[in-house]
Amino acid sequence: MALVRCDFFSDTLGFGTSMTVLLPESTTGQIGMGGSSRTGEFPTLYLLHGLSDDDTIWTRRTSLERYVAELGLAVVMPQVQRSFYTDEVWGRPYWTFVAEELPRVARGFFRLSDDPAKTFVAGLSMGGYGAIKLALRHPDRFGAAASLSGVLDLAGRVRALDRPEDPRMWQRIFGDPPAVEGTDNDLLHLLGKVSEPPPLYIACGTEDVLYSSNVRFRDACAERGIPLTTDFSPGVHDWAFWDDKIRDVLAWLPLR
Repeated sequence: MALVRCDFFSDTLGFGTSMTVLLPESTTGQIGMGGSSRTGEFPTLYLLHGLSDDDTIWTRRTSLERYVAELGLAVVMPQVQRSFYTDEVWGRPYWTFVAEELPRVARGFFRLSDDPAKTFVAGLSMGGYGAIKLALRHPDRFGAAASLSGVLDLAGRVRALDRPEDPRMWQRIFGDPPAVEGTDNDLLHLLGKVSEPPPLYIACGTEDVLYSSNVRFRDACAERGIPLTTDFSPGVHDWAFWDDKIRDVLAWLPLR
């Protein structure tokens, strides 16, 4: 794999930002890794970070590069700060950035497929929320979407939790008082609006603080007859769990 840290200017955000990108490379002399490449454009996974992280975190805390080397899969990891992948009420339009500008810019820089059947999205925690929101609001753009320990009942989370390290976070993103329930930022609400979402996968540790949120999302999918692959197994909200489960996500993706 080629590892690229790409700094670029975002017209949507109005300032410079970054994405970390893994690109397939076929090698013969590299000890312990063979790699795989393809002719044409690469199938692409947009992989999203969590609340306290940035675009580098997946490559720093997991062996992601090793896991994808044999798949011929490009991985694009954007930076969105603490935005919950949302156009903030008092802040920046991070939803527009990640949903509209990022794919266009990334495809301009790199040989990435724009075929929905070869375009996937996944993430952890806040990024799991972002991944499922992208899939539900733009189901025609993705071949599959996966969440690891995602904040899948955001309205319930906003009601239940203060952020002492960022006390005005919810108000900055969603307004004062924060308006989430029943809007297009509410995944449970979106489930009732989408007729044919792409295949969805969620994993969460049974000891994770977000486990009940994931159970509510599973039950809401069942009520609406929406197919969903679930993996609820022992684990907490940590990198040991995500490093393990991202391999399951990669195995689950419908790569041709």
